[in-house]
Amino acid sequence: MEPDKTQVLATEQYGSGESWKYLAEDGAMKRRRTGADGGSRGNSVVGVFKSIFLPQGYPESVSDDYLQYQFWDTVQAFSSSLSGTLATQASLKGVGVGNQEATVAAATITWLLRDGTGMLGRILFAWRKGTKLDSEAKKWRLFADVLNDVAMLMEILAPYFPTCFTLIVCTAGIFKSIVGVAGGATRAALTVHQARRDNMADVSAKDGSQETLVNLAGLLVSLILIPLVTDNPVLTLSLFFLFTILHLFANYKAVRSVVMETFNEARFSIVLHQYMSDGRILSPLEANQREPVFLEFGKTVPIKLGVRLQEVVQSPEELDLALKNNNMPYLLGVKNGCVCVCLGPKASVCDEIRAVCQATYLRSTLNHETQKSKITLLFCSKGHWEMVHDSHKHMDQIFNPFLKGVEAAGWQTHRTLLDWDEWRVEWKTKSN
Repeated sequence: MEPDKTQVLATEQYGSGESWKYLAEDGAMKRRRTGADGGSRGNSVVGVFKSIFLPQGYPESVSDDYLQYQFWDTVQAFSSSLSGTLATQASLKGVGVGNQEATVAAATITWLLRDGTGMLGRILFAWRKGTKLDSEAKKWRLFADVLNDVAMLMEILAPYFPTCFTLIVCTAGIFKSIVGVAGGATRAALTVHQARRDNMADVSAKDGSQETLVNLAGLLVSLILIPLVTDNPVLTLSLFFLFTILHLFANYKAVRSVVMETFNEARFSIVLHQYMSDGRILSPLEANQREPVFLEFGKTVPIKLGVRLQEVVQSPEELDLALKNNNMPYLLGVKNGCVCVCLGPKASVCDEIRAVCQATYLRSTLNHETQKSKITLLFCSKGHWEMVHDSHKHMDQIFNPFLKGVEAAGWQTHRTLLDWDEWRVEWKTKSN
């Protein structure tokens, strides 16, 4: 029996976009586009734009928050580019460009000092805060952009303080080096979040293309601005503050748009407190909307994860107390106003989550004792070890239902962004 003249032999689709069908007509196979009429993806202006600036497979190959984040990131990059032009002009003026009395040697020394102090600042900051940039990517991303604006303001004002010019630009150089480390590292952390098909390289490359296009647009606008602001400090500062406000607003919206499905300490604490309050598990979207994006200082009871044994127990008797009611591969205690967790070498990711869950519960218990007299009375009557024992019993009741709930809500439990240090301890119990 001969096939129909318009028999469909096969269909194909490019991602979630255009689709095609293959038809058998008069003994030949022909390819036709289904849906709206139009050219192929390569011939489409929109298609070419997507292929140049968006990762392959968009939107399925990236996270749901990708487009919103990239929009605000583009706005902040454009405003930062314009602010950077004003700062560069001021720096060049400060080192003597256009001043016949300035020497090349003096300008070179100033520039080298600025770069040298910046390099030292980069190394020191990466040493002290490098491990925090994964777990608190949003906070450090926003911090980096605020610090960048402060550095550019210092560069703009530096020429008006010639006696302190070198000191000011060196300080600004240190700030910018910190911005480079924090901004680059947190951008890498966000790329890990956005890449959903192990396509980090593609996502990062397309982000670079987007940023280059924005900087090119900023360069063209800067060519118009420079003649207007030259020798006009009032207009320079006015435009700088305008661009800075836009820059900070766009950065805030950008980090607020990110919805991470992995737990860090802040998101975990938010979800656990809600669960303990009414038994409801917050979705990643709800928890990320509540997560603070500004750096916080002076927590009442901080949590230290992965500490040495001596930070939890300091005698054999205390070790016995830490092991009471505890069959988990971690030890937990309260020392010097901190909740400290000592982790065993065989602890799994699930054990780590339970340890943080228990530490967060214990911190919440301590935070509720707002009056100093109550805290003193509590420690005298029960002791912090009895509070730890009670927290073990409480975890036995709530942790498994809580873990199942967060998995059902869409949270990732096979990996976390909890800030564990590298100490691992094997301890001996009375039985062995």
